[in-house]
Amino acid sequence: MKLKRSPLAPAAFPELPQIEGMVSTTHSLGMYKYERDDLMVVAFPDGANCGGVFTRSLTRSCDVDWCRQALEETGGKASSLVVNAGNSNAFTFQNGIDKNNATLDAVAKAAGKPRTECYLAATGVIGVPVAPDLIAQHIPAIWPNLTPETPWLTLASAFMTTDTFPKGAGKTIEIDGKPVSFAGIAKGSGMIAPNMATMLAYVFTDAPLTAQQCQYLTSRHADATFNCVTVDGDTSTSDTLMMFATGKAELTEEQVDANFDKISDAMHEVFLDLAQQLVRDGEGATKFIEITVEGAISDKSAKTVACSIANSPLVKTALAANDANWGRIVMAIGKALEPMNRDGLTVNIGDVRVAEGGARAASYDEEKATAAVSKPEISISADLGVGSGRATVWTCDLTHGYVEINGAYRT
Repeated sequence: MKLKRSPLAPAAFPELPQIEGMVSTTHSLGMYKYERDDLMVVAFPDGANCGGVFTRSLTRSCDVDWCRQALEETGGKASSLVVNAGNSNAFTFQNGIDKNNATLDAVAKAAGKPRTECYLAATGVIGVPVAPDLIAQHIPAIWPNLTPETPWLTLASAFMTTDTFPKGAGKTIEIDGKPVSFAGIAKGSGMIAPNMATMLAYVFTDAPLTAQQCQYLTSRHADATFNCVTVDGDTSTSDTLMMFATGKAELTEEQVDANFDKISDAMHEVFLDLAQQLVRDGEGATKFIEITVEGAISDKSAKTVACSIANSPLVKTALAANDANWGRIVMAIGKALEPMNRDGLTVNIGDVRVAEGGARAASYDEEKATAAVSKPEISISADLGVGSGRATVWTCDLTHGYVEINGAYRT
């Protein structure tokens, strides 16, 4: 199904820095009814360190299980990454395991590296088995095509499913006059409520980070970015976020340690950009919505309330229709069952105060509130009045387009 580009999409795919120490290519497995590449293969000839966070779904795919196992067995070492679109390889039991084993054996032979250093991911329809050699049969022909010149746009496009635009983000910083680069690509537009945590995201850097540092940064920034976005409240069986560090930037261990916060900030920026692009490509989305809750008893409590607002179909449909129905926001806050001062609660839509003192705000102006929810980007803020906890999440509206896309997903 080819979809119209989201009205919230960036004007163009960004220019991303090349990451020394990685080669890549894309390929068509024929998983779609129209011509497109649906496989991305990345290799690290000199190896890389890595970290990852994955879905907590109890019906997770065997690809997720494999990545967790490989991370543990290798201590965070990587030599390759293989990602396909068109089929999630989830809930296919032994058939899925057989497909992965065949892929791993083929990659290990082609790369001359241990199979445990190869990471796998798949996205698409759930519960449909594929031939065990679906990918393995192509690996011998694919491997000679790996190159450092493959455009990031090509890589990001290869594992899209219902995405309407490829997602990329990058940054280059300087440490003691030496460049350090970061580049990330992601896919996802529906079944998005990451809990790591169907979302896949990969960030690459030439920074000489240890596996422990990769894991720390991935886990830390996932919580504040990918785990703070939601499109429809559904957590995929395949959610995967991984970071790979090739170590090719000319920095010493001492320079990395002295500038670790600077590296971390750059990583956070790339993660957040990618995460927000997922929301901007929410299936059928026409509005990007930022929700901030403060005054909670803890940051965790604030996030629970913010997500309650973000995942409310009634809130999301009202915003889709330019309806300033602030009572639905109050409802969503209350149903979260988190500590709050009901009669001290304040709620704003943009800079319009809509609720305070346990009632509609005395200054409430319907015309101004309607104008605030009629914009393509909307902010909602609430103060629960019981503490200093704070959280921000990002979501989109819920339109007829969401139903149309998902009603026709397999047809």
